[in-house]
Amino acid sequence: MDQPKKFATTRWSLVLAAGKAPTADARAALSTLCGLYWYPLYAFARRSSASPDEAADLTQGFFAQLLEKNDLSSADPSRGRFRTWLLACFKHFSVNARVHARAQKRGGGLTEFSIDATDAEGRYQVEPSHQLTADKLYERRWTLSLLEQAHEKLRAEYAAGGKLALFDALKGSLMGEPGAPYAELGLQLGMSEGAIKVAVHRLRKRHQALVLAVVADTVERPEDVDAELRELLATLE
Repeated sequence: MDQPKKFATTRWSLVLAAGKAPTADARAALSTLCGLYWYPLYAFARRSSASPDEAADLTQGFFAQLLEKNDLSSADPSRGRFRTWLLACFKHFSVNARVHARAQKRGGGLTEFSIDATDAEGRYQVEPSHQLTADKLYERRWTLSLLEQAHEKLRAEYAAGGKLALFDALKGSLMGEPGAPYAELGLQLGMSEGAIKVAVHRLRKRHQALVLAVVADTVERPEDVDAELRELLATLE
């Protein structure tokens, strides 16, 4: 995919730059990233044989400790990817954690980050009954989380522009789903067939840009985005 001409400082590069002297901006960036991508870790814990309660406690406790300590010194620039660092940290935490009610209340008194255990397990219960390992499931859920985030951003943009009906009519084209013929959609939306073709092209182009943007936020350098996206999309094959 073609790179956008300019990249803002990504959240992950901001965290890496903080090193051993964490800043408020870096901590906020890490908190946002954790909030967006906690579910892949929950799914990893469940696939690693943790019970629903254990998985919720581990995930909640991990993020509570990570954010409460404000310790970014373990962020390793050589890894380059937020997802790689996060999973390594979680594995280390899980090995040493003793999950019990008194020692690890969900939230631990920290209200900055919390998960809904019922929602988390509800999502896990509808995971496909494939035989993916915990690591592979983590990668797959990470990819889907990125795509879902881009999709929601795109939907919000169309809604803000008063074009939600158009988005809903065309969104299937983003995933290659068979839809109604363009001429039929044009009749439904009061547009010509040619206008529908243009709208689909614009929708796909904007979606591509948003996918690149959310991936960019989780790698260190702009030049890593395309390789990361290719690697992630391979997890869906």
